[in-house]
Amino acid sequence: MLLYTKILDTNVYFCAMSTETKEETFTLEEILTSLKTVHRLILWNDDVNTFDHVIFCMMKYLDYSESQAEKIAWKVHNEGKCPVLEGSFTEMEVYRKILQQEGLTVSVD
Repeated sequence: MLLYTKILDTNVYFCAMSTETKEETFTLEEILTSLKTVHRLILWNDDVNTFDHVIFCMMKYLDYSESQAEKIAWKVHNEGKCPVLEGSFTEMEVYRKILQQEGLTVSVD
């Protein structure tokens, strides 16, 4: 299997004059998948997050109304997953990371 490495973030700290680099490894299949023009951010059901937390996150980060966010929470609960956003791979990765930091289970399709 071929693996490719992409540098995700470089933080330069001027006080200490050092550089920190984070790397993430992707397979060839993942890279080819990322070339699709439209990707979807999928929210998955889990046994950890409450309806209120999911609704809060959908409203805060994805700008859904309370009513729309409630519908998403119920769809995730009943069907196991729900697409919540579409866009470029880069955009979806940004939102995936934000929502994962909030404890939600999300993936990019």
